[in-house]
Amino acid sequence: PCDLEQGRCHAYCPKTEVDLDVLSAAWRGTPYDSGAIGHYRSVLAARAGERMPEGVYQSGGAVSALVAFALQTGLIEAAALTDREGLVPVPRLVERVEDVIRCAPSKYTAAPTLEALNRAVAEGRKGLGVVGTPCQMTAVSQLRLNPLERQGFEDPVSLTIGLFCTWALDMRKLASLLSDRVDASRITKMDIPPPPAEIFRVETEEQTLEIPLDEIRPAVLTGCGICPDMTSEWADISVGVLEGDEDWNTVIVRSEKGAEILNSAVEQGWLVTREMPETGLSHLKEASMNKKVRGLKAAREQGLLNASDETGRSSVRLDPR
Repeated sequence: PCDLEQGRCHAYCPKTEVDLDVLSAAWRGTPYDSGAIGHYRSVLAARAGERMPEGVYQSGGAVSALVAFALQTGLIEAAALTDREGLVPVPRLVERVEDVIRCAPSKYTAAPTLEALNRAVAEGRKGLGVVGTPCQMTAVSQLRLNPLERQGFEDPVSLTIGLFCTWALDMRKLASLLSDRVDASRITKMDIPPPPAEIFRVETEEQTLEIPLDEIRPAVLTGCGICPDMTSEWADISVGVLEGDEDWNTVIVRSEKGAEILNSAVEQGWLVTREMPETGLSHLKEASMNKKVRGLKAAREQGLLNASDETGRSSVRLDPR
């Protein structure tokens, strides 16, 4: 029950009045592509190249390689990433490759990553990169459109890299679930292998713990149930695990800027790419469409899809045609 007619909460929130056609017109120049993985230019398999230092990367390390390349070549001045202290996700604004590596492993919990971006903007920083989940990419894409029409606004973001995400976990619930199984301070990596594994993998230097996903799902955030985006459709480049080969990533190139950066990273040895297997692309589209259908169906059932002014606010607005 807010008494403001407009404010940053509703203007930027990825769960309040997100008009997909408005975003698509602004960022893609076309009506919203309601296909499984949204608008894209190409889909590739990729992994970190020989220029990347050794580290604990997620899958093929493509995200870390792209961010490191962008920093080293001055394409961005700094990047808003997510670090971790124990199980607690911590936002970081990084400028060095070694700090990119430190932030590399996935967290799987909701994270205040955009706090790092907001602090950087408040300090007058520009030329920023952001790595985040689909909801974070949605928020950033709305923020960059200056919906509150602020005077003198300049887009501070130069590169967005989105992560594939089916859902995120409540860190407090995850900590409770793991408390009697593993020392959170010793966790080096967490992972959810592609289907049909159905496990949540937690690694320390001493052990690897595999937990059935059915035990993990009660910790999933409620808002994830109405999210229609699995592949970060509003990013320049989207990255996830490659089905059938955990040493490689799936990379979706969505914008001209994304294509230029990826090609340059390959040419200079920061990234290696190969063709995406057709079966892998087919499975990716199927999984992504399933999430889209589930999310929109749940939003409709909760009165959060294309709600009228009389019935309340929508989570998502989408041309019903």
